[in-house]
This record gives sequence, C-alpha cells and structure tokens, in this order.
Amino acid sequence: MEPTKAAKSFGCFPQKGLILRLSSFRSKSNANSNTTSPTLMSPKPNTNNREQEFRIVFARFDADNDGKISALELRSYFGSIGEYMSHQEAQGVIDDLDTDGDGFIDFQDFMKLMKANDERDDVRAAFEMFEYEKGCGQISPKSLQKTLSRLGDPKTYDECLQMIKVFDTHGKGAVDFNEFQQMMIA
Repeated sequence: MEPTKAAKSFGCFPQKGLILRLSSFRSKSNANSNTTSPTLMSPKPNTNNREQEFRIVFARFDADNDGKISALELRSYFGSIGEYMSHQEAQGVIDDLDTDGDGFIDFQDFMKLMKANDERDDVRAAFEMFEYEKGCGQISPKSLQKTLSRLGDPKTYDECLQMIKVFDTHGKGAVDFNEFQQMMIA
C-alpha cells in the first residue's frame, strides 16, 4: 500500500512530516469493526477507493466517532505517535482547516486537506522529473534543457537559463522546490 503523506499538524509544521500508512489503519480498523463511525459506513456505489482510504485515516483521528476531529483528538493522536502538540497548536490547525466555523475538522475539511496534499505530491513528482541529479533539490538550466529536450521541446541553454532566472528568487542559478511550486501556480 502506498503511504499517504500528510504534513504533521496539517501544514503548521512544514519542516516536519508524517507518513500515514493506510494499510496499518485498515488492520486496526478491521479489528474494531464493531464500532462503526459515521465516517466508516458502507461506501456509496460511486465512492472511490481513495475516498474510502481517507475515511479510514479520518476515523483514526476521530477517537469518539462523532464525525469530527477536535483539538483534543488531534493532540491525542499525535501524542500516540510520539509527537507533542500543544493545545494552542492543535487549535490553530483546527482554525486553519475548519470551513463551517464549528471548531472542528469534519470529513469535508479533511478531504480538502488530503486533496491539497495530493496536489503537492503531483508537483513534487513533476519537480523530481526535472532534477538532473535525483535528490539534489534543484533544477539547473542544464537539467531543464535535457528534460525539455526529452519531452520534445528542445531549448538552448541560454533559453533555459532565462527561464530559471524568472523564478530563481534566491539568485543561485537554479530553481528549488519552493520556487518551482510558485512557478506552477503562477
């Protein structure tokens, strides 16, 4: 099963990450199959597998099975995996994601977060395709030139250098992931 990566506390701690392994959630939820959360009811015929996986992950956070994640449940979950989160941090996460103002993260709020993570993963995959040296964290004019050529859009080195300069906010002659992400939404 492919891990789903969610930022630890949902983007409030961008320097840290948490990998949620959906297969481990499945095995735990199957063991507790007699406690049915509103979020784990039988999927509708048109509900896709990905959404059902997200419902399983959501249920791991929703300890009291009320269909909402509270700041206390968020803190409790992260505490259970060895990550401390203050009440203020947890409430900040809730406030950032809560779209209906009830002070909780409901499944729709959670889905928006997961879709945003999927989009970031897509941008990350595109970025990695352009990296010349895998894992170096930069797209150089040379790597851009080679990748564009492989994609059937050959450019000169100078053209690639000019493209890089437009988004190279740090002036280091290469585009890092954050600059690439800004380029993709520009």
